[in-house]
Amino acid sequence: MSSTHTTDPSAAPTNPTVATLLARSNTLGADPSNTNYAGGNTSAKGAETDPVTGEETELLWVKGSGGDLGTLEEKGLAVLRLDRVRALEEVYPGVDREDEMVAAFDYCLHGKGGAAPSIDTAMHALVDAAHVDHLHPDAGIALATAADGERLTRECFGDAVVWVPWRRPGFQLGLDIAAIKRENPAAIGCILGGHGITAWGETSQEAEANSLRIIAEATEFIGRTGRPDPFGAHDASREALPEAERRAKASALFPVVRGLASTDAPMIGHWTDTEAVHEFLASEKLAPLAELGTSCPDHFLRTKVKPLVLDLPADASIEESVARLKQLHESYRADYTAYYERHAEADSPAMRGADPAIVLVPGVGMFSFGADAQTARVAGEFYVNAINVMRGAEAISTYSPIEESEKFRIEYWALEEAKLQRKPKPKPLATRVALVTGGGSGIGKATATRLVAEGACVVIADLNLENAQAVAEELGGPDHAVALRADVSDEQAVVEAVAEAVLAFG
Repeated sequence: MSSTHTTDPSAAPTNPTVATLLARSNTLGADPSNTNYAGGNTSAKGAETDPVTGEETELLWVKGSGGDLGTLEEKGLAVLRLDRVRALEEVYPGVDREDEMVAAFDYCLHGKGGAAPSIDTAMHALVDAAHVDHLHPDAGIALATAADGERLTRECFGDAVVWVPWRRPGFQLGLDIAAIKRENPAAIGCILGGHGITAWGETSQEAEANSLRIIAEATEFIGRTGRPDPFGAHDASREALPEAERRAKASALFPVVRGLASTDAPMIGHWTDTEAVHEFLASEKLAPLAELGTSCPDHFLRTKVKPLVLDLPADASIEESVARLKQLHESYRADYTAYYERHAEADSPAMRGADPAIVLVPGVGMFSFGADAQTARVAGEFYVNAINVMRGAEAISTYSPIEESEKFRIEYWALEEAKLQRKPKPKPLATRVALVTGGGSGIGKATATRLVAEGACVVIADLNLENAQAVAEELGGPDHAVALRADVSDEQAVVEAVAEAVLAFG
């Protein structure tokens, strides 16, 4: 067989095993109900000719650290020699030192190039199946976070899917799942307590089918057996305001909230105004569920362990809302600092900031924050995932996320800190928002182009909306630039344009 790595990154994979793995990954990752953005991983085992010895060598191709399944390409795979990864079992020093195994994966790599192996590599290597999927579907995590999830998993799947108690991702979890597969030959996968699902198969098609079967059966089980009002009674005083009023209030509050969320470090914001969010905000269980926080590690690494919730009715005035948000922000910061101090050890990374990443405002929606527009948007998407998880868990049981101490072990994990340190330095205008008038052509377009290149988020205002939209798309779309129509000779039109610009990025 030919080499794993092609010289042209855009070229089709030369190994059919890799081609089927990428096709499966892209299919699974295209549906957010299967897994969240950049969440989960997939793998395949196969053989290639070793260019040194000329012998057939068993290899593992697995999605690398930080990649997204929906857009995964061959260059996003880590390629490891299977015999060397499995040999690590003989030198495994135990769960207290399992983090050391991540560095050992570098000594198992085959060839050059490719992505860095992720913390889940052991799971894929050690499970005795040719193809393995690890995903974070809302329905699967709902079972995983139910107080009696083990019983419900058995009730839902029989012996086809096995319950795995919560364990932080790593080498030991890989050993645990490998043992479970050996001991349960009829099983097609497992529910990972507090976390997600893993499925396997002897062909790529079988693994994909098993992953989708677990998700579909969990979804059907929740719909069939769950209570109709998992979030409790509806509170009309906190339901969504009429659209025009909602947008006006969001525009008035967003800069204030963004300023609060940027106390420790400047942030870009995203406003989410969906039915799922408003249903949660107007529910009886909003406060207690929000306080419990998220459970899946991928969720709370983006959303922080819990959101800030404005405890006022939807019709509260702007002035009252701002005053209360400032009070709640002070309390949130004190609470987060106390959380850090409860669990930090001598070698823990420094606290990364005590501001909320998610702010929930009844009647208005959800504001999410990040170091750039994509990160802010994805944080909001992840909290919607968390809402779906809480709804499912409360429908069939009681929502029971992983312990706070375990959340801290993930959030301030040395391996997570190392991943953050590898991120590229922000561009000079990162977290800045610019409104460019006449941005649909000429000097305005050139200005907008330069601002985006320097990291700014840009609102392109132009009398010709089509031109503005074309420029915004050319500059990367809504994570970088948005378009709106504005007549700068009309004072009211300018006021409205600024209000719309605020809704885009805060």
